[in-house]
Amino acid sequence: MGEEGVVAKTIDFVKKTLKGAEGGHDWFHTQRVFNNSRRISQSEEVDGLVVELASLLHDIADPKFHNGDESVGPSMAKNFLLGQNVHGNVTEHVVNIIKHMSFKNSLEKGEKFNSKELQVVQDADRLDAIGAIGIARAFNYGGFKNRELYNPNVAPNLNMSKEEYKKSSSPTINHFYEKLLLLKDKMNTETGKKLAEERHQFMLDYLEQFYKELNT
Repeated sequence: MGEEGVVAKTIDFVKKTLKGAEGGHDWFHTQRVFNNSRRISQSEEVDGLVVELASLLHDIADPKFHNGDESVGPSMAKNFLLGQNVHGNVTEHVVNIIKHMSFKNSLEKGEKFNSKELQVVQDADRLDAIGAIGIARAFNYGGFKNRELYNPNVAPNLNMSKEEYKKSSSPTINHFYEKLLLLKDKMNTETGKKLAEERHQFMLDYLEQFYKELNT
C-alpha cells in the first residue's frame, strides 16, 4: 500500500474511532491539526508520512478520557500501523511523537524524545489550543467536566508539576494562565511562531473583554 493509501486508511480509522468524542478532541480537531501540520511542514525538512500519521493519530485515545492512562493512545496507534504494514521505523517514530508531544509531558524534567517531525505536529496541536478555537475548546472541555467558568478565590497555579496538571480541576479561566497563554513562547518552528502571534493576541483581547464585563 502506498503512502496516500495508508493516510486515507488512517483518516477512516480516526473518524470511526473518534465518533461521538468530546467536541474539543474529536475528528474535526484532528483534521485541523493534520492541516496545520501539512502547512508547517512546507517550511521544514521532515518526513511527510511521519508528520501526517502522527497528526492523525495523536489524539486517538487522549489520556483525559481514559482515566489518565497514557499508554492507550500509543498502543492503539502502534497496533493500527502494524496492521497496515507501515515500516517499523515510521511506526516507532509516530508512536514516540504521540508519547511525548503533549503539554503536560513538557512539565516533566529530564531528557525527552525530540525530532523535527514531533516539533511540527506539536506546533500544529498547540495552534489549535489557542486563539478563537482554543477558547471554544477550553470552555467546551470545562463544561464537559462541569468546571467553574471563573472563581476569584481560586488563583492560577503557575508552577504545576505534570501530576498536578493532570489532577487539576480549576476554573476554565485559570487554564489560560496555566497553559494557553504559555504556548506562544513554546512554539518550535518559525511558521508556528508566526501563526501563534495573532491567536495569542486574540486571547489577550478576549480576557480583557471578559474582565471588563465582569467588573461592570
